[in-house]
Amino acid sequence: MRYGLEDALKNEAYRTAVTELLFQLADDDFILAYRGSEWLGLAPHIEEDVAFSSISQDTMGHAAMYYQLLHDLGAGDSDELAHARPAGERKNAILLEKVNGPGTYLTEPHYDWAFAVVRNYFYAQAKKVKIESLKNSSYQPLAEAAVKVNMELYYHLLHWKTWFSQLVSAGGEARTRMEAAIENAYVELGGLFTFGDKGNEFTNHNLIDSEEALRTRWVQMMSPVFASLSLELPEKFGMKSGNGRNGEHTSDLQTALDTLGEVYNFDPAASW
Repeated sequence: MRYGLEDALKNEAYRTAVTELLFQLADDDFILAYRGSEWLGLAPHIEEDVAFSSISQDTMGHAAMYYQLLHDLGAGDSDELAHARPAGERKNAILLEKVNGPGTYLTEPHYDWAFAVVRNYFYAQAKKVKIESLKNSSYQPLAEAAVKVNMELYYHLLHWKTWFSQLVSAGGEARTRMEAAIENAYVELGGLFTFGDKGNEFTNHNLIDSEEALRTRWVQMMSPVFASLSLELPEKFGMKSGNGRNGEHTSDLQTALDTLGEVYNFDPAASW
């Protein structure tokens, strides 16, 4: 059975569950889009600079779509939800907030391209699994949004899978750095699949499939890729730094939010 906006507004428990899920989806895309934007002018070559910028723009557009759905549900102004909420209220996975590497965009950025490729590939595949599930969500506006996101996500996933495969296949330093990046990502990968303390409500209301089902599908999609590259697919999904779905975050997120919210906080009337 599908429910519309009016149905959600009349059912407090259902609206609360939809709202929580939307915050997780929106905050994931929002912070990763920002981390992607920090590569502008720093990508390995100009074609990648354009491609990565386009992917980050798409991803921020997906976040904006989810924030608008939250606005429709009465959660607040979409711009304020994106820019003004403190770190403790954010629901994004910790893997996505981690810095690209030492330095900052304006001051000696020594970013790790291997980590960028691994993180974006792992996330794009996890997002694909979720989007396929969300197309069958009981909340009609979310199901419709998932169809739109899926059209762009196909190209994002293909892009990062290509980079991942080519760098690992190159051998030498490239493979060594990719293997290190995989290990670095895996210690926080579980954060992409957890729903946090309120996750049971998502499945109870048929909003999305279970955490276990999503993890299993991700592994099923990634296993043949890892096997073809003679890589070992780690068995455990870590959450070394905490559960971002429950508002647990690192200082990296606060630093990012300070930068992201600078213009908005200076002039809240500005649009983004």
